[in-house]
Amino acid sequence: MSGQLPYKPKPGEIPTNPGVYRFRDAQGRVLYVGKAKNLRQRLSNYFAPLHTLHERTRRMVTTASSVEWTVVPTDVDSLQLEYQWIKEFDPPYNVRYRDDKSYPFMAITLGDEAPRVMVTRNRRIPGAKYFGPYPKVWAVHDTIDLMIKVFPIRTCSDSSYKRAMQTGRPCFPGQIGKCGGPCSHRVTIEEHRAIVDDFIAFMNGGDERFTRDLTARMKAAAAAMDYEQAAVLRDKLASIEAVLNKSALVLPEHADADLFGIAEDELSAAVHRFVIRGGRVRGVTSTTIDKELDISGGDLVDQILQRAYGDAAPADIPRRVLVPVLPPDAHELEEWLRSRRGRAVEIAVAQRGPRAELLRNATLNAQQALLRHKTRRTSDYAARTQALADLQEALGMSEAPLRIECFDISHLQGTNVVGSMVVFEDGLPRKDQYRSFSIAHTTDDTDSIHQVLTRRLAHLDRPEPDETAEAEAGEESQARRRRRFAYPPQLLIVDGGRPQVEAAARALREAGHEEIALCGIAKRLEEIWLPGDDFPVILPRTSEALYLVQRLRDEAHRFAISHQRRRRKRDIRSVLSEVPGLGEARIKALLRHFGSVAALRGATVAQIEELPGIGPKLAQTIHRHLQGEPADIPEAEAADPGEIPAEAPSA
Repeated sequence: MSGQLPYKPKPGEIPTNPGVYRFRDAQGRVLYVGKAKNLRQRLSNYFAPLHTLHERTRRMVTTASSVEWTVVPTDVDSLQLEYQWIKEFDPPYNVRYRDDKSYPFMAITLGDEAPRVMVTRNRRIPGAKYFGPYPKVWAVHDTIDLMIKVFPIRTCSDSSYKRAMQTGRPCFPGQIGKCGGPCSHRVTIEEHRAIVDDFIAFMNGGDERFTRDLTARMKAAAAAMDYEQAAVLRDKLASIEAVLNKSALVLPEHADADLFGIAEDELSAAVHRFVIRGGRVRGVTSTTIDKELDISGGDLVDQILQRAYGDAAPADIPRRVLVPVLPPDAHELEEWLRSRRGRAVEIAVAQRGPRAELLRNATLNAQQALLRHKTRRTSDYAARTQALADLQEALGMSEAPLRIECFDISHLQGTNVVGSMVVFEDGLPRKDQYRSFSIAHTTDDTDSIHQVLTRRLAHLDRPEPDETAEAEAGEESQARRRRRFAYPPQLLIVDGGRPQVEAAARALREAGHEEIALCGIAKRLEEIWLPGDDFPVILPRTSEALYLVQRLRDEAHRFAISHQRRRRKRDIRSVLSEVPGLGEARIKALLRHFGSVAALRGATVAQIEELPGIGPKLAQTIHRHLQGEPADIPEAEAADPGEIPAEAPSA
C-alpha cells in the first residue's frame, strides 16, 4: 500500500478558512462529512502517512477517491452546513444511529376546538404541545389517568367528540368519568380551554401553585363542613402527589435542562438522555450509536447534540445542556442552539452536586443500554448464525466454530498473574465450563499465554475417565467436569495482537493440536490477527462476527479480573494471618483502616498503634513481620478475647 493518497491536494491548495469537507468514493457517493475551523489543518490529519492513521480512518481515506470542501463565513455556519449534509447524504462513515425506535409522547392537540390529551409517537401533529418522551407507553397512560382527575380535559377521539356534540349524548369516556370535555356537557368550550391551560402549566413545572390552591380550597371546604367537596379536593391532591412522585425533583425548581449520559467502546456508544423541566425528569430516551471512525469523546458529544436538536422545535431546546465532556466547538454549538431556540443556551459539564449525581445515573443507564445492545445482537439466533458463518469465512476455517474458547491474562503491576478461559457454544456463553488459571512464575504476557494454553491443551490428550468406577466412588460430578474440559474447541481466541498469537501458536504446535484454529483480537484497533500473517484481518465494522469476538474478549477479561480480585483478597488475608496475635476481627479492622497490605506495609509503628485494639507490642510485631524482620510474639496481646489464634502456615 502506498504511503500517499493519489487525490491528496497540492500544498497550499486547501484554504485556512472555516468550512465543511466531504470525502467521496469512485462512484461519487459521500463517505464522510466533517467541519473544521481551519480546513487546511484538519484535512492534513487525514493525509498523514497511512501507517500513522487509525485503522478505521485509514480504511475511509483509502476507500475514498476525492475530497472537496466548502468555505463558510463563520464556525456556526460550518456546523449548520455539516448537519444539513449529514442529513442529506447519510454518509456511512459518520456516526450512525442504529436505534430508530420512536418513543411515546403525551400530546395536547391545541389546534382543535376542544383540545384533547393523547398518547402518540407522531411528532408532527399541527399545533400540538408535547411532553416527554416517556420510556414506556404505560407510563404515559398512568400519568394521563392521574392528571385528568385534577384537570378533567377531553380524552375521546375526534369522531366520538363530533358524534357527541351532534347528538347531545356524552361520549363513552365521558359517561364513565374519563373525559371532561365539552361533549360531556359539564363545561363550555371556553371553560375547557382554561382547564387545558392549567394542565399545560402544571406539566411545564408550575406544580406549586396548584398544590397550594387545592390545599387552601380543601381546608376552606372542611371549615365550612362541606366534607364531600373536601374529599374530592383531597383526592385531587393525592393524584398530584402521585404524578410528582413519578418525576422526582432532581435539580432546583424552575431548572430546565437536558442531561446526556454516554457509554462507549471502540465501535459503539449508547446515549441516555434525561429531559428535565421544572427541576423534574419529564422524559427519557436511550439511543445506540455506531462509530465508524475513531473520534474523541468531545467530537462524539458534538455529533450527539447535532442529532438531538437538529430537527427539534424551539420549545424543545432547553436553557442548559449538561454533558460529560465539552465538545471542542462548544461556543459554536451554543450559538447554533441559540439561533434555533431564539434565546441563550448553555452547554456545561455536570461536575458536582445533584447534576453530577444525575449524570452518574444517566451514565449507568447508558452502560446498561450498551450491554443490552451487544448482548441482544449476540444472543439473537439469526445474528449468531451469521456471526459464526462470518468467522468461518474470515478465518478460512472448513466449518463454523461451534465451540469457541477465549483466553485473557490479568495481573496487578506484574504480580498476582492469573489467566481465564471462557467458553461459547453456538454463540452463547457456557459459564459452567469457564476456567481460571493461577500463574506462579512468568516473564511477560506472551509467556503467560503460552503457559495457560499448554495447561489447557494437556487435557485434550488425557483418556476418558471411567465414569462407572468414579460414580461408584461418589465422583460423578468430577468426571463430568473433566470430560467437558477435554472437549476440543474449533477456535481459540487470545486477547492480544501478533506476539500473543505467536505464543499461543507455539503452544498448539508443542501440544500437537495445530488442527485447532487460532486468532487474536487487538483491543486498540479491533484487529483480528492470525498466526504467521504479517497483516491483520479487518472485520467489517458492523459485522456480527466482530460483535461476537468482542463479547468473548470482554467476557474473558471480566472473568480474569474477578478471579484476580478473589485471589488478591485471599493473599492479603493470608499475609496478615501469619502475624502472631492477629485474629479475624483485627485483620478486618486493619484492612478497613489502611485499605491494603501495601499501605499497611508503608505505615509506621505509631500509625498502626493508632488503630483501636492495637497496642504498642502488637503494632511492633505487625511492622516487623511485614518488613520481613523476625518478630517477637507479644505476651499480653497474644489474641483477642474470644478469638481463635491464627494457625501456623503450612510448609
